[in-house]
Amino acid sequence: MNTTWCENKMYRRLIILSVIIISALCGLTWLGQHALRKWAQGLEGVRLAEFAAVAEEIKRDVKRKLDEFMQTEQNRPYTDYQYYHVPRDATPTNRQVPVMRSPLAGRIDNELAWGNFQIEPDGKVTTVNDDIVRKEGPTEFNKQLQSLNVSNRRNIEQNLMPALEAAGPGSIAVNLSLETASPAKLNAAADQTAQNGSEELQQSAQKKIAARSAKSSGRGGRYYVESFQDRDRKTQVIRQTREQYLYDRLSNIAPSEEQTELLSHAQAQVQSAPEEPETRQEKNTAAEQREVMMERLFGSRPAEPASVPRHVQGEELPDSDSYETRSLDRREPEQARSKAEQEQRAETVQIRIEPFVPLVVPAKNAAESIFAGQVFFLRHVQIEDRHLLQGFQLNEARLVEEIKRSAASSLRPGMDFELSGTENGRSAFTAVLDFGFGDLVLNLIETDPQWLARQISHFGNWYFGITAVVFLAVLLALTALWRSLRAQVRLAQKKDDFISAVSHELRTPLTSIRMYAEMLEKNWVRSEEKLAEYYKSMRQESERLSRLIENVLDFSRIQRRTKKYTFTLGQINQCILDVVEMMQPYAAQHGFTIETDLSPIAQATFDRDAVTQIVVNLLDNAVKYARDAQDKTITVRTGVEAGLILIEVEDHGPGVPHRQRKKVFEQFYRTGSEATRETNGTGLGLALVKKFTEAHNGFVEILSAKPTGAIFRIALASQN
Repeated sequence: MNTTWCENKMYRRLIILSVIIISALCGLTWLGQHALRKWAQGLEGVRLAEFAAVAEEIKRDVKRKLDEFMQTEQNRPYTDYQYYHVPRDATPTNRQVPVMRSPLAGRIDNELAWGNFQIEPDGKVTTVNDDIVRKEGPTEFNKQLQSLNVSNRRNIEQNLMPALEAAGPGSIAVNLSLETASPAKLNAAADQTAQNGSEELQQSAQKKIAARSAKSSGRGGRYYVESFQDRDRKTQVIRQTREQYLYDRLSNIAPSEEQTELLSHAQAQVQSAPEEPETRQEKNTAAEQREVMMERLFGSRPAEPASVPRHVQGEELPDSDSYETRSLDRREPEQARSKAEQEQRAETVQIRIEPFVPLVVPAKNAAESIFAGQVFFLRHVQIEDRHLLQGFQLNEARLVEEIKRSAASSLRPGMDFELSGTENGRSAFTAVLDFGFGDLVLNLIETDPQWLARQISHFGNWYFGITAVVFLAVLLALTALWRSLRAQVRLAQKKDDFISAVSHELRTPLTSIRMYAEMLEKNWVRSEEKLAEYYKSMRQESERLSRLIENVLDFSRIQRRTKKYTFTLGQINQCILDVVEMMQPYAAQHGFTIETDLSPIAQATFDRDAVTQIVVNLLDNAVKYARDAQDKTITVRTGVEAGLILIEVEDHGPGVPHRQRKKVFEQFYRTGSEATRETNGTGLGLALVKKFTEAHNGFVEILSAKPTGAIFRIALASQN
């Protein structure tokens, strides 16, 4: 019971330990999977951050290009919109004034600008390339340029002009005033034009705008490019000499004969007039003559210089090479000006140039445009009471090309891009470039979509591989621990059985010896036959006790590896006969007869004590387990086979089942429970037989006897 309690306690501890270890492994596995998911999310976040950084770089590069372009166009002199202009500080020679060709002449596009144009106060659209064939010759290039120029003017007249006229009633000159040409008015005009268009055009434009203005459903963001909507650009207010302004205008018209005569007369006056009139009367006379000349040339007298509106007063604005600027920071009151300054202002012309304002005008091909219509940039130019509109159409193809260049230079390995009006389902990151009046979708694409999955899968395989190895190691450790525990329990049980068996085996002969000794001591036995019988029984019990003790001592020596064997040359058959003779009384006491069948065997080298112990243990085993057999004959045989000396002990008992034929040679092994076992023994006899046989480089096996019983065969290596 004590052994069973200890066994249950050990099993309970093992179960608790197994549950703790398995629970810890499950927890570590869950934490590992959680860490793997977090690592995968982090890897995705890092890659997404790379895409976002690329999108930001593209946006900055595009904005830099557009800022440079808009700054160049904003600072462009207003005279570049006419074919000729008079250089600054030009001095007339030989009744002629030198003129220069506009840098916009001879081309329809200028970087992102397409078809620069100017709208006169009377609504007439002019460009620098008007009549380019007559001015520069009928070359093939000029013919193509003039054809494109005519198409550009027709587009402006058919699409842009209605939008401008929708800004309010009145003439174009009224509509181009400072107030009506504001960005709000221009945008309102574009909306009104879209409403007045065809139903098909409205639906196309609305669908395009809705598709591009929709918020991206994927991973991405909106990037504002404020280059076209920069509110910090200042209105330029410059002053130009009236003569310079006069010659700029005269150089771009085809004068009549009267105008030619007047122009020649004016040039002569300018050439002969002193740079500084000596008297005020001479100055006034020259000014009056110029006013009369302009009235006859243009049909009206120039108005008095307009005062600068209060809301444009500020810092001095930059000027081009052909103009002379005047600071408006510290404008003195009109009443405090000196007469000299008033006279000087009368000799100059004030020119007011406002920043460019974008205007989206739907057209027939609006569905094909990336901004759902044509994008025009307009600026209001006011020269005294003369109002002009100057502008150009945005070159969408060139804009897309520049964005592609910026994207190509900013991409990182494993990335590609695609420009479209809507989000691409394959895009890893969608950057919506918002220009204020429209969007352009930049789809950043992962060239190897499976790269991230492979990285995660590779790491996951390593993780699950390591986890599997750990689980296997723990499982093997628990299995080994479990088997070790079971072996220890079995060993403990065997030891308990051994102690119980040894106690029983020792007690039985000692009891008999003590009983016979007491009877002899008290002289209770009178018969000589009884005395001989008692002395014989005492000798047999003593021999039995000696064999038992010898087995225990031999087993102990073998376990401690201190058992020593003495191999000597001798007759093994004689050794066996001696053992049989010694065991005959013991066998006869239990009703058995020992027979021998010994084959001739030459002398061999063997350990006499070990062989004796082998035969004794086999005979003792046969007597104990065949006691209920009908045939109580035990046969001992010897022979030689394949160089091995064979010793067989055959009985006719119940035999040994096949599943136990290996276990019976284990130490302390005995069939059945120790409490219910009927046979005596310690479980060491057959174990010692196996050990002694292996010491002779042999083996032991069990065969079945006929009709019943078992044959224990011992094979010893012959060492002649």
